[in-house]
Amino acid sequence: MKKWHRSIAAIVAGMLLGTVAFAEDWPQWRGPNRDGKVTGFTPPATWPKALAQKWKVAVGDGDATPALVGDKLFVFTRQGTDEVLSCLNAADGNEIWKKSYPATATVGPPAQAHPGPRSSPAVGEGKVVTLGVGEMLSCLDAASGKMIWRKEFSKEFPKTFPRFYTATSPIIVDKMCVVHLGAEGNGAIMAFDLANGDVKWQWKGDGPAYGSPIVATIEGVKQIVEQTEKNIVGINAADGKLLWQTPYGGGGGGMSNNTATPVIDGSTVIISGRGTKAIKVEKSGDAFAVKDLWNNAQASIQYNTPVLENGLIFGFGFSNGTTVFCLNEKDGATVWTDAPWSRRCNAPRASTRLFHPEISSSTGASARPSRMVAAIITPPLTCCSTTR
Repeated sequence: MKKWHRSIAAIVAGMLLGTVAFAEDWPQWRGPNRDGKVTGFTPPATWPKALAQKWKVAVGDGDATPALVGDKLFVFTRQGTDEVLSCLNAADGNEIWKKSYPATATVGPPAQAHPGPRSSPAVGEGKVVTLGVGEMLSCLDAASGKMIWRKEFSKEFPKTFPRFYTATSPIIVDKMCVVHLGAEGNGAIMAFDLANGDVKWQWKGDGPAYGSPIVATIEGVKQIVEQTEKNIVGINAADGKLLWQTPYGGGGGGMSNNTATPVIDGSTVIISGRGTKAIKVEKSGDAFAVKDLWNNAQASIQYNTPVLENGLIFGFGFSNGTTVFCLNEKDGATVWTDAPWSRRCNAPRASTRLFHPEISSSTGASARPSRMVAAIITPPLTCCSTTR
């Protein structure tokens, strides 16, 4: 089976063809709004047969998406026994600064093929936040790399990572860093003051799964929406109180296929894992209530998050072979499916086109590509129209 790392795929979103390298910031997992959408990109009238590599630099092992802010690229990896945050010049790949610390966990079975960090850096308020494989949470000055604060959580939780190790990415909201910590059956979504690391609030409940939270304003209330190990939850961003939850995913033996970031459209929350479903979150008196809208059991995903565009949902499938699928957002009906692609990637959307970083052995990047990136241009891309 071909092995590749998420960092090499997701960097395409901000740097496709080298023409939009500085079109907009890509400061966190799945972009500015965590919806996988690229703006400011105009597709060329004629696509080139091959992409031109601008630069290449060794950064270590990892599955974390690089973050792009201004002319700086932040790459979080593992080098030897250390977890390393590198700040590179996005124009030429030259190192601006690099900081490291001894990793607090060594990835073992069943995830040893991916030894580096899975959690993508988040950049905001002049700071960059990382979450290591063993849940080491660090906040650094984005310009200089100076350490502002760092925390580890072995005293708070008997185990500080789920079965396949930490994968959720921190999010910066209202001058706080919000992150899901702990392990199966014992976790907490916590908010830390970005300036000093003080705990602002926490919600104790499910352990983390492998997806990441997103911020949504539903019925006028700003919320942190996330797939946990067994539920979908909405947490008040102001005080950390649970607003609503509904069961989703989970499984025996610590297994969970909750690997996706929720997709938000107003008060509709679209959830993918073993199947894709939509729920509606509404106020009911002073509380929130959740109503199921539809469920498409055939549209399963693994290690990726669908994108929503013009009432259509696009994802990389897991069941019935590995296919790209398109669903109608209104009722969840399958609009079309296409030939098998890798299921372990996230497709950015740019100007109603979908881009897929299709990695093959012919690129020379199928064994351990993250050892040789970050690069402005990654392996061959597939572009498809969003209509048939």
